[in-house]
Amino acid sequence: MTGNIIEARGLAKAFTTNGSTVNALKGIDLEIKKGETLAVVGVSGSGKSTLLHILGTLDRPTEGAVFYEGEDVFHKSDGELAIFRNREIGFVFQFHYLLPEFSALENVMMPPLIQRIEPKNAKEAAKEILERVGLGERLSHRPGELSGGEQQRVAIARAVVLKPKVILADEPTGNLDLETGGSILDLFLKLNKEEELTLILVTHNPSVAMRLRRRIKLLDGRIVDES
Repeated sequence: MTGNIIEARGLAKAFTTNGSTVNALKGIDLEIKKGETLAVVGVSGSGKSTLLHILGTLDRPTEGAVFYEGEDVFHKSDGELAIFRNREIGFVFQFHYLLPEFSALENVMMPPLIQRIEPKNAKEAAKEILERVGLGERLSHRPGELSGGEQQRVAIARAVVLKPKVILADEPTGNLDLETGGSILDLFLKLNKEEELTLILVTHNPSVAMRLRRRIKLLDGRIVDES
């Protein structure tokens, strides 16, 4: 598995609702190299978010395995998975999920504090990454005092403050105008280049997908195209 940070083998996921079963993923095989940028595209209901959640260990597959640097992560207990996920993976969603009562700095401090990092060190790490994403003058502002693009930058800072190896982003520009969305994508690509972060990004936007080095298209729970 040399060179691959993530390998998925035979991933399948079935959901049962009101007595009927929906097969959201149907045998996904995927290899992702360290430092790669990968766009996952497809129509609504094709399985994009389900795949992202399983790759991020937020959900377990019905069948199949996911290897991170050769380790089958779903052999871990839920508690072990939570520790692994907090340390190795950063998440950015279409909605930023910032805590409205806390400042930008305090929101970004949350992951290190949860990891029981000393408050002083957590504050320094949060301040440093907020400065890197262009918000050094907005540390004390609460989410309601920030623009949509600024809020998403805070969410990105929160995702990368613990220096994860992988960033999983689900429609991170979907709620933003074209110019702001472009600047957010620029930021992702900058962090990918500077930190060698592996970026996996779900998007409906073809122009966003084309800026990533590799693209896969899902349809009905299967990979039907790759470029």
